[in-house]
Amino acid sequence: MRIAPFLLLLASFPSLSQTLPAPTAPIDVYDGFESPSLSPLWETTRLAPDALTLQSTITRAGHGAVQITLHANDKFEAGINGDADSERAELTEARRLTGREGVPYEQSFSLFFPADFPIVPVRLVVAQWKQACLDSKAPCSDDSPVLAVRYIDGVLRITQDLNHQFIVLYEEKRDLRSRWLDLRFQARFTAQPTGRIKVWLDGKQVVDYTGVTANPDTPATGYPAPSFFYFKTGLYRNVMPQPMTLYLDEHRKRQLPADAF
Repeated sequence: MRIAPFLLLLASFPSLSQTLPAPTAPIDVYDGFESPSLSPLWETTRLAPDALTLQSTITRAGHGAVQITLHANDKFEAGINGDADSERAELTEARRLTGREGVPYEQSFSLFFPADFPIVPVRLVVAQWKQACLDSKAPCSDDSPVLAVRYIDGVLRITQDLNHQFIVLYEEKRDLRSRWLDLRFQARFTAQPTGRIKVWLDGKQVVDYTGVTANPDTPATGYPAPSFFYFKTGLYRNVMPQPMTLYLDEHRKRQLPADAF
């Protein structure tokens, strides 16, 4: 009997499978991090126990926001196929919020880099959308995010990495520390030329891309057909001794109408 890819995805997270909606249920969620504990919209498997703090000193709106701190070797992951070793402190959206290929979504959030945030030429990803690879032994298991926000050596970049071809969709070279950055994304992920990515930074549109936005979902790549896409945010970097801290607030995700763009 052939098992549907979506059910395989649920089976890989059995503790959540009973709370996931049907694949066609629309997504419309918001988290302002106002509660004393983290909401069920998030998973914390990519966070060390002391990496996340719900605090009220630095906020974008309301009285709460998340502080994420990464220390050396937190959630260490050895590189494979010649890649550098990495470490991370990331929030991952709950599996019930996983996006589906060809369906448009809008996602927005605010990030704050403090004044002493290290400006170093080290790979650093602060938000990313990953095409879900359900087989850890498949070629897709080592693929980079299909869409990402990177902050490297003081430069903010929005990037795409498909079929191991890295593209910079936008970059901002001003010092962005000590201020909130408001990011809004509209994306339809697909291996077809009908894909779309639109991005706004602080209310100004900075990306309007039409074309392929996902890796092929074929036996050669190992991705299920149709594919699934999930979101992570926080700090993901090459190994380095210096700690890093950022703040997250005002997260929203909603499914857009099929003909939104």
